[in-house]
Amino acid sequence: MKLARSLRHYARAFFFTELLRGLLVTGRHLLARKVTIQYPDEKTPMSPRFRGLHALRRYPNGEERCIACKLCEAVCPAVCITIDSYDRPDGTRRTSRYDIDLFKCIYCGFCEEACPVDAIVLTRVYEFHYENRGDNVIRKGELLALGDRLEPQIASDRAADARYR
Repeated sequence: MKLARSLRHYARAFFFTELLRGLLVTGRHLLARKVTIQYPDEKTPMSPRFRGLHALRRYPNGEERCIACKLCEAVCPAVCITIDSYDRPDGTRRTSRYDIDLFKCIYCGFCEEACPVDAIVLTRVYEFHYENRGDNVIRKGELLALGDRLEPQIASDRAADARYR
């Protein structure tokens, strides 16, 4: 038994069977049709759960959703969200400052999950860059503008994901 096993081992080493099997795998993939996406012109399908650039949403009447509860700021593991709030005359609270440092952000989605009113969302936007230092901090006005511009897509993504929540 031991002799047969050692003979097989030496036969494999002498005839390079492992090497030939590896070359066969390489040859199969070498002759197969390539799947290449020409990125700027063609794009792959994207999941409605994709986590890209942040946006702040509004209610249908135009009022911002954020109630300055600061749960997103507290739950953020990268500590990239900064919120300042004020009390309105009617007794509700709103944000005076809502900043997200995108260099620190790890796009985990915890802020989105913690928000009780679905104010902060992560959109499907992934093509963004910054050329100047300081542009990486996205402020409340920009977040609201993104939310206004992308609201149809955000609403459809929320509807597609609703049965899993």
